[in-house]
This record gives sequence, structure tokens and C-alpha cells, in this order.
Amino acid sequence: MKRSIGTRTEITDLNAPAITVKNLHKSFRLPTEQAFGLKQAFFNRLRGIKGYKEQKVLKGLDFEIKQGEFLGIVGRNGSGKSTLLKILAGIYYPEKGEVTINGNLVPFIELGVGFNPELTGRENVYLNGALLGFSNTEMDAMYNDIWKFAELEPFQDQKLKNYSSGMQVRLAFSIAIRARGDILLLDEVLAVGDAAFQQKCTNYFESLKENHQTVVLVTHSMENVRKFCTRAILLDDGKIVKDGDPNKIADAYLKLWS
Repeated sequence: MKRSIGTRTEITDLNAPAITVKNLHKSFRLPTEQAFGLKQAFFNRLRGIKGYKEQKVLKGLDFEIKQGEFLGIVGRNGSGKSTLLKILAGIYYPEKGEVTINGNLVPFIELGVGFNPELTGRENVYLNGALLGFSNTEMDAMYNDIWKFAELEPFQDQKLKNYSSGMQVRLAFSIAIRARGDILLLDEVLAVGDAAFQQKCTNYFESLKENHQTVVLVTHSMENVRKFCTRAILLDDGKIVKDGDPNKIADAYLKLWS
């Protein structure tokens, strides 16, 4: 089965790599000056003033992710990590290149998207579950486990606007990990909650590794790269500069700051 959307293709083939990226390019237009009204914009155009500059974020990336790999993507701020993750998730589309996804992909990029602060925690659990594709019956079955994992049982019927930001992230994370997916995209979601809750998250990611779940992790934590990843990629200035053993990639990343 194959579904194509622009330059992002989804395929179901048990023998194929989980993700294939070919010659991937992405740029953004950054405004350099404001044009107040159509008249100013017209004169700027006549004078050859674009009013923007083009920032090339990804510059021809090529790589594959095998089924069952726990891949870390690292690099300094502005290296293109989050842009790459959002292209893999289908949030952004590249102007050149191709991404092939083999299986169902679940992004853990912005936890709590879809939460309504005026609704209770209980109502938001069902709302967020629906956004993830779960039926009410399925949510009923996992409801108690969600609250137990989040350690927020006493707050179920309070409005979400009364939750702290940490409480909201814990609840969102507890819902998100119920999502069914062949491939998980993670963006620094290991750093949620207090130390005790982070340990629960760590245990969850250790289970992903043990069960050979395909995972893509974007992170600045070299400790997590060394601990969880079976392979890592180092990005710099929109290009892959190293690809391979997580310990060697972590060492190379740290040398960028020396």
C-alpha cells in the first residue's frame, strides 16, 4: 500500500527501511524589511528589493533508518534538527527531495496540542484521545492507567487552566504513550515532570529499546543518546557531518563546543 503527499510518501512493506530520506532540502524566507501597503511593496519590487532573505536549513540530507533502530539526531541550535523532525512528521514539506515512511508514524513533538484550558482534565483526556484516533470505548479502557501514570488522580475534575505547566505535560505525555505507532518521533520529551516522573519516562523508553521499537529522538542530552540510541546522526549547518556509533557521535557533538 502506498500513499503519496507531495514529497512525503508512506508505504507499508515489512522488508523496507522504516524511513528513507533522499536529497532533502528545506528553506525559509525571513523578512528583512517591512513594506507598509501595496504601494511600498510595488516600489520595493521595482527597485529589486525582495524584502526577505532565504535561509537554507536543510541541505541535501540522505539517510535511512532501519526497522527497530533507536536513532538519535543531535546538533547545535539552528543545525536543522527540529525542521527535519517536522518534515518526517508531515508538519513541514521540503521544496526538494523525498521522505519515505514505512508504517504508521506517531510524533511526540508538541505534547498537549488540542488541550482546552476551559475543560476539565477528564474531558481533555477524551478530547486528546480522540485526536490520537481512539474511540470512547478504547479511552474508557485506558482511562485509569493514564491518570495513574501521570500521578494526577485527585485533579481529574479540575479545569485544565488550574493545572501547572508541569502537570499538563505529564498528563499529555501519559496520553501520548498510549498511541499506536510503528515509528515514534520524539523531541526532548524525556525532560518532563519531576525526578520521580522522569524515571518513569526513562523506564518507558528503555522498554521501547528492549522491544526494538523504531524511534527517532531529537535531543541535546548526550546522556540520553548514549543510554538509549543504537545509532546517531550529527547535523551541522543543515548537513550530516557524522553518522554511526552513539558514543562517537556524542563525543563529536561535545567537541563542537570546545
